[in-house]
Amino acid sequence: MRRNILNKIAIILLLVTAVSCKSKKLVVVQRPTKDTVAVKTNDVAERLAAIRSKQVTFNTFSGKAKTRLDINGDDNDVTLNIRVNRDQKIWISITAIAGLEVARALITPDSIQVINRFQNLYLKKPFSYIHRYAGRQVNFKTLQSLLVGNAIGELLNPDAKFTPEGANTGITGNLQGLVYKLLLGPDMKVTQTNLANQLAGQTLQVANRVFIQADSRIVPSQIDITSTAPGNRVLVNLRYTQAEFDRVLEYPFSIPKSYQPAD
Repeated sequence: MRRNILNKIAIILLLVTAVSCKSKKLVVVQRPTKDTVAVKTNDVAERLAAIRSKQVTFNTFSGKAKTRLDINGDDNDVTLNIRVNRDQKIWISITAIAGLEVARALITPDSIQVINRFQNLYLKKPFSYIHRYAGRQVNFKTLQSLLVGNAIGELLNPDAKFTPEGANTGITGNLQGLVYKLLLGPDMKVTQTNLANQLAGQTLQVANRVFIQADSRIVPSQIDITSTAPGNRVLVNLRYTQAEFDRVLEYPFSIPKSYQPAD
């Protein structure tokens, strides 16, 4: 029982992917509805360069989101506080009623650590633990990209196929057995990300809804995530209320001596 509860918390923390809202004032961005010059070219290299030029660049990110979590039918409303040190660590705190922290996680390119304050338990796993819920192609930078609304870097490759979908652009391909599709708007910002590991029966769907400006970056302020794997279905609806880039951040994380391992 203990292990199952902590594993569910770990799933929540690992699937928190996409970002944004306000730094001082929430400003909704009116996105273009017609093709831009960049998407009219048929040259793949030029298309990929145009997309990469629209990716959010940063050193640190911090965001706060009102979040609805549904894990196998168990529905909860919580607040997520997210801090990212680019390419190094992702720190997440989950708070419930009255701001009480119920769980905290620290994710690095090599490891995943979670503490459950309700039950005095902790989980320490290699990063590959996430592959139970997503394809083996998912790595630390995948999560980082989703947290700031960026396209996953590995999907922007010369073998990708481009398909016009109205004013939008679809990008499809197969990455070592991972079938993927990105949908980009005329401004080259990612609207949808779909990943499917058909052999393992795993899917991940991310929809970015409404874009805002935060510290001169254009990022999604609402994100809906659906993850399925054998025996697990997770729905996450993020509604960000704060977002800041390139601030000096702290990432406090320690496992109390009184806590017991989940397994």
